Amino acid sequence: MSGTPDALLADAWAGARAAGERAGVEVAEIGGAAFEDTSLLLQRVWRAGHPAEIAAPSLLRTYAHSGNYVAGAYRGERLIGAAVGFFGRDDDGTPHLHSFVAGVEPGGLGKGVGFALKQHQRAWTLARGVPEVHWTYDPLVLRNAYFNLCKLGARAERYLPEFYGALDDGINSGDLSDRLLVVWRLDAPEAVAAAHGRHAGIDAAGTAKLLDRAANGAPADVPDVPGTRLLVAVPTDVEDLRRHDPAAATAWRLAVREAMAGRLAAGWRVAGVSRDGFYLLTKET
Repeated sequence: MSGTPDALLADAWAGARAAGERAGVEVAEIGGAAFEDTSLLLQRVWRAGHPAEIAAPSLLRTYAHSGNYVAGAYRGERLIGAAVGFFGRDDDGTPHLHSFVAGVEPGGLGKGVGFALKQHQRAWTLARGVPEVHWTYDPLVLRNAYFNLCKLGARAERYLPEFYGALDDGINSGDLSDRLLVVWRLDAPEAVAAAHGRHAGIDAAGTAKLLDRAANGAPADVPDVPGTRLLVAVPTDVEDLRRHDPAAATAWRLAVREAMAGRLAAGWRVAGVSRDGFYLLTKET
C-alpha cells in the first residue's frame, strides 16, 4: 500500500476519537517522562517482577524515537492503558506494524479502553500508509480471542507452539507459550465494520465439535471428526485454571494445540470465536 485513501483515514480517526470518548479516555502518543510511567503500568498489568521484563523505559523511548508506536490512554492526568508496536515486513515484503504489547490498568478491563487504544493504533498505522497490524495472543484466553476476532475484526492465521519459550511474568509463568498470530487488515470490511461497533459473530448451528468440554471441565478427547467446519473449545477461564489447577491448564493447552496447529498449517482458517468459547475452524474444498 503506497497510501491510504483519505476517506478511509478520516473515518479511522473519527472512529478512534469516538471510541476514546465512549471509554472516557484520550489516547495519544507518549513522550518525555511518560515512558517510565508506561513501563511501570505494563509491569503491573503482567504482574512482572521488574519493568524491564515487559518493556524498559529506555526501550520505549528508543521505539518512539525511531518512529514506532508508543501510545497511552489517559483519563485526565492518569495513564490507565498503553500500547507499543514496531514496524516489520511479511515474507513477501508487505509492511506491517507488529503490536508488541498492550495493556489496561488492572480493574479497567471491559470498559472500552483497550478498544480505544486499538482504534487509535489502527488510524495511526493507516496514516503511515501501512495496511496491517500483526500481534500474537494466547489462544486459551477467551476474552482476548473474542476481542481480537470479533470486536476488532482481525483474523488468526497461524498457530505458533511455544513461540516465546519460557516466560516468567506473573501471568504466564509455568505455562507453555503457544500463541495465535493475528493479522488485522486495517481496510478490510470486517475491520471497518468493527470500528463502528458492528461485530461479526459465527454461525455454528449443526457444526461438529472437534474438541469439547467434558462434564468436569476438562478437555474431551480429540476425536476423528470429518467435515470442513469444526468447533474447538477453550476453557472458560484459563487464568483461574492456571492458578488453581496447573495440570488441567496444561491439558487444555496440549488439546487445543493438537486440534488447531496442524489444521491451520494445512490450510484451515479460524472463521471466528463464540462468546461461550468455541473457535470455528473452516476449510475450503
